[in-house]
Amino acid sequence: MRGGHARSGCIACVVGARPNYMKMAPLIRAFATERRLPAALLVHTGQHYDVAMNERLFRDLGLPAPDVNLEVGSATHAVQTAEVMRRIEPVLDEHAPSCVVVVGDVNSTLAASLVAAKKGIPVAHVEAGLRSRDRTMPEEINRLLTDQLADLCYVTERGAIENLCREGVAPERIHFAGNVMIDSLDRHRAAAVDPAATLAAAGADPGLARRASGFAVATLHRPSNVDDAAALAESLAILGDVAHSMPVIWPVHPRTRSNLERFGLMARLEAVAIALLPPQGYLEMLGLLAGARVVLTDSGGLQEETTALGVPCLTMRENTERPVTVDEGTNLLVGRDRARAAAALADVVAGRGKRGRKPELWDGRAAGRIARHLADWLAQRGVIRQQVPA
Repeated sequence: MRGGHARSGCIACVVGARPNYMKMAPLIRAFATERRLPAALLVHTGQHYDVAMNERLFRDLGLPAPDVNLEVGSATHAVQTAEVMRRIEPVLDEHAPSCVVVVGDVNSTLAASLVAAKKGIPVAHVEAGLRSRDRTMPEEINRLLTDQLADLCYVTERGAIENLCREGVAPERIHFAGNVMIDSLDRHRAAAVDPAATLAAAGADPGLARRASGFAVATLHRPSNVDDAAALAESLAILGDVAHSMPVIWPVHPRTRSNLERFGLMARLEAVAIALLPPQGYLEMLGLLAGARVVLTDSGGLQEETTALGVPCLTMRENTERPVTVDEGTNLLVGRDRARAAAALADVVAGRGKRGRKPELWDGRAAGRIARHLADWLAQRGVIRQQVPA
């Protein structure tokens, strides 16, 4: 390991926001079944702090309750990152983990990696090497820096290997493991909630999920789409166009809803078939995505999930850090270009919507590969015991 000394403590698994939970749940299960690995310590930074929603998501995914909750809460990127660093340091001092496992690209991912690296604790980054090449995205900064700090970079697609090598990451630190998001999707798909039931529970018309036209699902949360009045109005125009062809079911991010009200844009939604829902649990969202005829989103995770489900996805961004979803999957980048979105929707309505295929190693077994590789890696460094032959 780079710096530090041999350790024999837990595996510290850090989550901070909703996208992390779907990635960490299969890892926690896989670590528990890999007998060479020490026990997992689940650390929740509290970056996303809706207690009721967190409990619901943990329950849906079969995640154990966090062993530690740092309760950081919301703040600017700098303050939030610094606060995670300040609060996680004594946790790492107390538990002396053999390794810190981080997932994704949120502020908690970078903060935990910085503290661990400075303490000589090995860092494993799951979902490494993804690049949008857009440094106006805070997530891109988190991705770049975390991968430079990580001792192990577990990648979801082969293009990520090229990105890391181009940035000087040594090949022996890179391992192609597949996509743990798809592990969660495959495990829970049979338990997905029927879309009509989700609508009814939210007080919306369940008949929207049974229209002959099918229905669209929308999610929007990125600042570039929702924090500026003109950009949000352009986004609404696209959703309104879709609503003329089929109902749109839109679980609305709290900040997006706040901006709709602040910019006086709620009235634009009253005359079109758009059902505004509160944020949904994992099983409810999975049911909506699986049942949708098309998905409109700016979420990275939904680009992957729709590709795995074979559902056409129109991504309202000009770039993506997940190019395999475009090259091989169901994803099309339309930005906020109304004409481009309309042309893509016309293909969906005509039955020509992009279907694609599941990318390599998106087979529901990525977490097991990571657990075995991590155990081998730690054993080779004398941190844990080598496997005893049967």
